[in-house]
Amino acid sequence: MKKALYSGSFDPMTNGHLDIIRRASRMFDQLVVGVIYNPNKQPLFTLEERVEMIIDATSDLPNVSVDDFSGLLADYVNDNHFDAVVRGLRATSDFEYEIQMAQMNARLFTPGTESVFLMTSPEYSFISSSMIKEVVSLNGKVEGLVPDNILREIKKKNLGGLSL
Repeated sequence: MKKALYSGSFDPMTNGHLDIIRRASRMFDQLVVGVIYNPNKQPLFTLEERVEMIIDATSDLPNVSVDDFSGLLADYVNDNHFDAVVRGLRATSDFEYEIQMAQMNARLFTPGTESVFLMTSPEYSFISSSMIKEVVSLNGKVEGLVPDNILREIKKKNLGGLSL
């Protein structure tokens, strides 16, 4: 049984993230979406909110589960015996950063653990969580860029005085 991790802060999860989750879930017997707690960031959503929203957005995928963690990714990967870590790539700049991380992780992961890169589908290649937060804070519309359940939660936050 092949078990993979797709990790990130997912603040908020976008349709690009969901696309990678759906595609990776077809490649592995079990996919864990790992929501990272980063004390150096000021998130829009709490860790618990992000976990719950992802559980809701992926409820139709029986081999996908959601967990949260903090600390070194390699420790979480090794402690939970993952076979692979899935990463999404949007652009060349992502590749440069991700290849450096993969090379470092190759030294830290248990032997045999692989980094797997999936290219983001073209229709989502411009979307990032940071961009979603910026657009929403400036009263822009993000329909079609995030899953519907997350759009509802964004609207509840009423960022930038939105009247969505």
